[in-house]
Amino acid sequence: MLKRLFDVAASSAGLILLSPLLLVVTLVVKFSSPGPILYRASRIGRFGVPFTLYKYRSMVVNADQQGPGITASGDRRITAIGRVLRRTKLDELPQLINVLRGDMSIVGPRPEDPRYVALYTPEQQAVLTVRPGITSLASVRY
Repeated sequence: MLKRLFDVAASSAGLILLSPLLLVVTLVVKFSSPGPILYRASRIGRFGVPFTLYKYRSMVVNADQQGPGITASGDRRITAIGRVLRRTKLDELPQLINVLRGDMSIVGPRPEDPRYVALYTPEQQAVLTVRPGITSLASVRY
């Protein structure tokens, strides 16, 4: 309960305080390449419930149909602005909306693609007992 309260307060404050930056990034993504501003991806959350994860679009439209599901550095599908957004982690700011909605937490295991979760062993499924996070505990510690 206390963690959720922190998540709501932190994501609300983040969205309010970062709103000028969010506006600038939104406009840059919109006018730098054709396509939607936000990338929406299906991810698996707490208790195995699917949700829609939001990120600023950093790749060309239909990139998932033009190459592998995993992106490596130097991938030609990443837009010029997308490279900057990824390097600075600004592409992940819309996930504050996911935190506010209760789909995610500020700190937790990264949300996973349903294709990979379907292959989890019973031991690996234990990670689904907590909300996925924007950042992980390992990232916070190290």
